[in-house]
Amino acid sequence: MQYLGDNGGRGRFRSSLRSLATTTALAIGAAISLPAISFADEDGVSFWIPGFFGSLAAVPQQPGWSFTAVNYYTPVSASGAVAAAREITIGRLNPTVNVNPNVSVTSRFEAVIINPGYVFATPVLGGQLDLAIAGIVGNDSTTLNGNLTLTSGPFVISRPGSIGASVTGNGDLYPFAFLRWNNGVHNWMVYGTGDIPVGLYNSTSLANLGIGHGAADAGGGYTYLDPKLGYEFSAVTGFTYNLINPSTNYQNGIDWHLDWGASQFLTKQIFVGAVGYFYEQVSPDRGCAPQLCPFESGVIGVGPQVGFIIPAGALQVYLNLKAYGEFDAHDRPSGWNAWVTLSLSPSPLTNPKSCNAHEMKAAKATTEELTISDALPVVSS
Repeated sequence: MQYLGDNGGRGRFRSSLRSLATTTALAIGAAISLPAISFADEDGVSFWIPGFFGSLAAVPQQPGWSFTAVNYYTPVSASGAVAAAREITIGRLNPTVNVNPNVSVTSRFEAVIINPGYVFATPVLGGQLDLAIAGIVGNDSTTLNGNLTLTSGPFVISRPGSIGASVTGNGDLYPFAFLRWNNGVHNWMVYGTGDIPVGLYNSTSLANLGIGHGAADAGGGYTYLDPKLGYEFSAVTGFTYNLINPSTNYQNGIDWHLDWGASQFLTKQIFVGAVGYFYEQVSPDRGCAPQLCPFESGVIGVGPQVGFIIPAGALQVYLNLKAYGEFDAHDRPSGWNAWVTLSLSPSPLTNPKSCNAHEMKAAKATTEELTISDALPVVSS
């Protein structure tokens, strides 16, 4: 899983991603002077859940209260340094012991994300303000398998075996703020979010529903929506700044992420398309075990989606199903993930029998996919 250099097309592609992310960070004033060596998010787990944003992300919404529920499911696995980092974190492996890890980690995470929000009718800075907060209830089951290393004083013992843990309960809280603007087929959005670390977390446990530290994330996005032809494309990018984990004295570096979605409306109520994401760490961690560093986390995902917009009297129901297969992952657990989003929002004030831009915009898609993670921001460790 460890990335050792820019060799071949894979290395050149990752190098270009790093260059793009770094250039963007400098352009918005987010570059920070840090040591040159790059490590990975603690245990390969990040605040940001890749795939959080999707189609229609920057399109203005109907003013009023909204409610979104997301069922998120992901089985992931990793080996080598990522799995050994889990052993170190839970205290099974002394971080000063120089070993050749032969162990793998598998995790199955399923959660329901509850996300109420309110869209203001009064313009703010010429745009539309949307405030929301998300909470999470879920289950995380994680297992380490292989030649597990145990330490007791000066003694180091390695033997085949497995360690498992499972936890069910509440995760962290994630406040959100959005500003959106519209000009014909063009829509823009800026957002800010963060992690309030109140979820179940224990640094000595393999399975957690929180990440154990605070984080802040901000970025912007664009949606092209042609209501006449039914074409839509959205892209949202942002950066995450992580606070120190007080339980482990570990601080993740800055993460860059890009989520995108493209769709074609088949009718005024149904669309199909594709979704994807890029995730790459762009600055070093602090607190990594010496024998495992440097390494740098990243992943790419892509998959299909289908959406349904259903008028229901004074409410409008939005249902979206999408899934991602991950590839080109390094120093991070990877696999696949699926999202089922159900959103209720005020019904558009336009004639429901006419197919127009307002009807398409009413899909409450901006906050449909959190976090977690990951993750959510946070798929937990």
